Amino acid sequence: MSDTPISVTEAARNFADCVNRAHYQNQTFVLIKNGVPFARLVPAGETTCRGKDLAEALADVELSPAEARAWQRDLKGARKRLKPPRDAWE
Repeated sequence: MSDTPISVTEAARNFADCVNRAHYQNQTFVLIKNGVPFARLVPAGETTCRGKDLAEALADVELSPAEARAWQRDLKGARKRLKPPRDAWE
């Protein structure tokens, strides 16, 4: 599933249609304002990857030393940029 870019103005004019497409067609919209991604309209059932899910998926993966260093660097960067879930028990 790919994101559909749409201007904020166009989304406002067709809000009900965008909401219906998000719900019924599982479509995600990226709202563009002044040429810059501004917000996202996503289906309510869109799943997120939790730490536990990631740990289980990576449990059997073997990385080379270079891949492990790159993974560690990327993980540190992600921790700085990502927000924790609203509900810590999810």
